[in-house]
Amino acid sequence: MDELEEESTPEIQILTFFSSEEEYGVNITEVKEIIEYAPMTKIPSSPPFMRGVINLRGSVVPVIDLACKFGFSESEVTKRTCIVIAEVDHEGKKNPIGVIVDRVNQVMDILPEEIEPPPSFGTPIRVDFIQGLAKRDRTFILILAIDKILSLDELKYGFSLLPSGK
Repeated sequence: MDELEEESTPEIQILTFFSSEEEYGVNITEVKEIIEYAPMTKIPSSPPFMRGVINLRGSVVPVIDLACKFGFSESEVTKRTCIVIAEVDHEGKKNPIGVIVDRVNQVMDILPEEIEPPPSFGTPIRVDFIQGLAKRDRTFILILAIDKILSLDELKYGFSLLPSGK
């Protein structure tokens, strides 16, 4: 087998973004789209990190403030603030959820061997929210476990996101 035919480990594409001055990443396969920040409808009795819901092409999409979810102060809306629409699995169905981020940075390719397991302590967010640490130059990017952060069971506190009849 010549060098060009050697099997290589496929790279993982990570969307990186900033929230509360920290850079985070998510696997691009979990991102449906990125949209401009838009005013949303607040939902009474919702958790503090729940900013409201938006109408996305006829669908009601809950939107969370990632900074609040991580225990930081509410995100300040600027011209670079956007909403990352992710899809999470709930009872076998894909559900869109919006995440407010300060700004999107880039899509980067990472080899699996460049990802370290999450640390057991010393991070500014819950360890179960971290899928791994991607090495980049002399720094790390926290790769988020989006399905844990955007748990629909947790969002159902105070209201239902599921279609009527479920």
